[in-house]
Amino acid sequence: MNSSICAVPLLNCANQALTQRLPTALQLKQQLPLAAALSRQVADHRQAVRAILNGQDSRLLVVVGPCSIHDPQSALEYADKLAHLAHQLSDDLLLVMRAYVEKPRTTVGWKGLAYDPHLDGSDDMAAGLELSRHLMREMLGMGLPIATELLQPMAAGYFDDLLSWVAIGARTTESQIHREMASGLGLPVGFKNGTDGGVAIACDAMRSASHPHRHFGVDSQGHPAIIQTPGNPDTHLVLRGGHQGPNYSREHVAQVQRNLEQLAITPRLMVDCSHANSGKDPLRQPQVFAQVLEQRLHGNHQLMGVMLESHLFEGCQPLTGNLRYGVSITDGCLGWAATEALLSDAARQLRDARRPHPAVV
Repeated sequence: MNSSICAVPLLNCANQALTQRLPTALQLKQQLPLAAALSRQVADHRQAVRAILNGQDSRLLVVVGPCSIHDPQSALEYADKLAHLAHQLSDDLLLVMRAYVEKPRTTVGWKGLAYDPHLDGSDDMAAGLELSRHLMREMLGMGLPIATELLQPMAAGYFDDLLSWVAIGARTTESQIHREMASGLGLPVGFKNGTDGGVAIACDAMRSASHPHRHFGVDSQGHPAIIQTPGNPDTHLVLRGGHQGPNYSREHVAQVQRNLEQLAITPRLMVDCSHANSGKDPLRQPQVFAQVLEQRLHGNHQLMGVMLESHLFEGCQPLTGNLRYGVSITDGCLGWAATEALLSDAARQLRDARRPHPAVV
């Protein structure tokens, strides 16, 4: 893409951090505006997710897509396939495109498309933000709801108007800054349990985000500002396992739901079929999904959603100069063929469960 908004280099004194001025969120939104029809579509998608959260829609919410987006062409090819499948399965599943452009790192590594779109360590964040917004807007044009993990609160304003669902990751659920940010987002937010597998921190996060806040922030024009938020009623817990192992079993889910009820939190849950729940083996995700679906079919309708890491082809690859097309460069993913079969079978099982059984004479 040829950006009409350039970052302005600003160098500080010696021995101090270097800075480079970025376009404001407002400037980028003006450069890549959201058409009125797409804005209405986003509002409809957000309401559809809320309806599932609140039990008004019996469909299963499925957030599915690459662990992270690194190649625009393969991401759009995946989105096109997902859009067609979403239409076919829309009576039983609400498929949401996982468009992750930021990646948390335990130490160092590639931080995502928004940070390093050229995959070469140049960290052209101005181009990364523009490309991220462009891709999400293209996916919206295919009719897909969009989901992402918001890692850097300052980056959120560049594409928050495009999103229908947001994750707050296991490493940032404890962060007060992310809880304040979530309290001002006008869309559903899933807080993941901590990396230790415990849910207490995520419960605290949901309670905090449901309340109004006043906090330091940056407005759409790039100025420091006091941000006043209304509180977010559409938060929920995402189980992703932890250091002690998975936490998606019937026993784990039942215990977590009891804990939520004791805290007067609606016991609605999603399960992340990847990460510690699959032992970081992407090919085990269908087994996790199957057990979650079985619980759902046996009446646990508060278990309302799942997450899947999926790309055109299974596995992952190191970030080198010779990348295979459609293969993740971060966590390993399920391939498209297996994903399509998994979701189609899940929709069939949900559809069969809704059909009235013939009376026994």
